[in-house]
Amino acid sequence: MTTTGATQSAQLRELARLPAASDAALWLCALGYFACYVPYSALTKALSRGVLPGMVRPLDGVELLPVTSIAGCCAALVFVTIAGWWRYATQLELFGRSLPRPRRATAQAGVCSAVIVVTTTLAYTFEGVSIVLAMLLMRGGVLAIAPIVDALSRRRVRWYSWTALALSALSLFVVFLARGGTRLSIACAVDIALYLGAYFVRLRLMSRMAKSIDVDANRRFFVEEQIVTMPLVVAVLGAIALVDAGPIAHLVRRGFTDIWGSGVLDSAILVGLLSQGTGIFGALILLDRRENTYCVPVNRASSLLAGVVATAALSFVTGQPFVRAEGVGAVLVVAAVLVLSIPPLVERRAARARAGPPS
Repeated sequence: MTTTGATQSAQLRELARLPAASDAALWLCALGYFACYVPYSALTKALSRGVLPGMVRPLDGVELLPVTSIAGCCAALVFVTIAGWWRYATQLELFGRSLPRPRRATAQAGVCSAVIVVTTTLAYTFEGVSIVLAMLLMRGGVLAIAPIVDALSRRRVRWYSWTALALSALSLFVVFLARGGTRLSIACAVDIALYLGAYFVRLRLMSRMAKSIDVDANRRFFVEEQIVTMPLVVAVLGAIALVDAGPIAHLVRRGFTDIWGSGVLDSAILVGLLSQGTGIFGALILLDRRENTYCVPVNRASSLLAGVVATAALSFVTGQPFVRAEGVGAVLVVAAVLVLSIPPLVERRAARARAGPPS
């Protein structure tokens, strides 16, 4: 067999065995993501609208951040401890003790993840911006980013990636056309832009440092990113509250003080726990060894469908209308997910058949 033939045969075998070991785990993570995201997005929107029983006034999204971030930080530490994953992190010897620490790249990913945590929560609180619209902007944007990251990482980007990109762009056009896209506030536009920028950098770092057949490498990335993400969010919010200069800082301070006696503290804590749940399951999906054009659709489908369910539930409970155009946009993004997800599965099954049994 020629060198080229041997290389192609090896590539076929690798492609053939990629989904075999982790499909079940991947879709279980997707189910966990969905289960956390439905109540997370619905509760966040309900708190920002002031429609929960016992609420005296709506809570601004910035007010929610301190409590939700503290709860999320605790949840992350508990998860890593129960899972026994601290041992995977890079270790630092300090005063005779070994402590986990992030590497430079994972610290950068942790900063990006912190930006994603904050901007995601804020996206569901802007006046006039529904859950589904916010999710279309964020999820459609990340779907578009996935093949670009794969191209920059020198991974083959197939026809279905670009087809999904076109469907995602069309979904955004449909929603903006129906709602009059100029209604999107500057604050919301900046929030979405920061979210997408952070995701782009994070996916690039994941592609370079993890997404490997080596499970230990993936868990190392996950733990080191978590070491940075939630503590950084809480620390930055605390510093802003101490300065208390300007309206945003004042809202952050109120989030550290007034919310404790607001009567909805338990709901705010639950939002933080559920948010961290989506962060954990979402990261595990994205760290799967397969390409971003496979993992991102799995991640996005879970959150998008959760957003539609949450919006429908809020519409039923509060009597607020469900915007039909957003449903159409959601269908287009689901179509993008199917275009991205089904052809790779067919390709891998064909590759498995051509590669034959392992030698």
